[in-house]
Amino acid sequence: MKAAYFHGVGDIRVESQSMPEAGSDELVIKMKASAICGTDLRILKFGHFKIPTGTKRVLGHEIAGEVVQVGSNVSQFKVGIRVALPPNIGCGSCAMCRKGYTQLCPTYEAFGISYDGGFQDYVKVPAQAIQRGNVVIIPDHITYEEAAMVEPFSCAYHSYKALNIKPGDSVVIIGAGPIGACHVLMSQLAGASKIIVADVQDNRLEEMMKLGVDVTVNSAREDLKQAVLRETDGEGASVIITACSIPEIQTLSMEIAATHGRINLFGGMPKGKEIVPLNTNLIHYKELTVLGTTGSSINDYCESMALVASGKLQLLPLATARFNVAEINQAFEYALSGQGMKTLVVEG
Repeated sequence: MKAAYFHGVGDIRVESQSMPEAGSDELVIKMKASAICGTDLRILKFGHFKIPTGTKRVLGHEIAGEVVQVGSNVSQFKVGIRVALPPNIGCGSCAMCRKGYTQLCPTYEAFGISYDGGFQDYVKVPAQAIQRGNVVIIPDHITYEEAAMVEPFSCAYHSYKALNIKPGDSVVIIGAGPIGACHVLMSQLAGASKIIVADVQDNRLEEMMKLGVDVTVNSAREDLKQAVLRETDGEGASVIITACSIPEIQTLSMEIAATHGRINLFGGMPKGKEIVPLNTNLIHYKELTVLGTTGSSINDYCESMALVASGKLQLLPLATARFNVAEINQAFEYALSGQGMKTLVVEG
């Protein structure tokens, strides 16, 4: 089989190797679709603390496939079942895991980071992932490609629950990448009255218009604050989501929020830029709620899968390019270029 290994910053190599064998408490799935995430792009550019120098790793944590091997001690899954893999595997015993926030486990493991991920023909699923609920059956009428994209959508869903977006809210999403698109879909489903998306790339903003957003702003050419105030009758937006990793945008979010506005600092900052100046008087006098969300829990993931299964939203239009494992470097080049939206790696 073929596997695309990350060997270090900027270095991914396609290698041939033997198909994995499932141990007594493990599964092996045939990868059908695995999507490239912003986290994969950051690992390619900067590495990851869970992938030590000298260690090679198959990236890819948005995974859907078919079970082809079942260990002798595994009773809940059978060969031929279609499954998706929520990536973050908690320890199961810490305070966060006990509360259901598996993505916040301080000793989490993850596909594509500490375990080999989806950019290979076959993926071994370790016993811990099965025991912790990180194998989810795909409903019959959801395609593998849609199932692979449930993971990024579940992160937007987790954000939605924290922000309590409701009918009548005006929502500003800063960052028109695939995750920004997921925020658009969730905000539409929540009944937002006006959705404004800002970015510096016209092609990305055009993709947002296809999704039916109300207003797009190219913030490289137009003052975003003035645009938001104009579109909200001078009040500012009810909800701001910073779906990008730019410190100045976090600062600006306080200025464009309405009184009693809610702000999610969704995009984490790169190393060295974590300290961001904020006008705390704006938080105080406008009684703003400023919060952060990261990833999603297994419960968020399963609820997101159910939403997609309901047919109330469509993820497939977000997929704009498909490559196989042998073409992994072309796939990453496309994803890094910002030409389209979601990049999928699919079976050859």
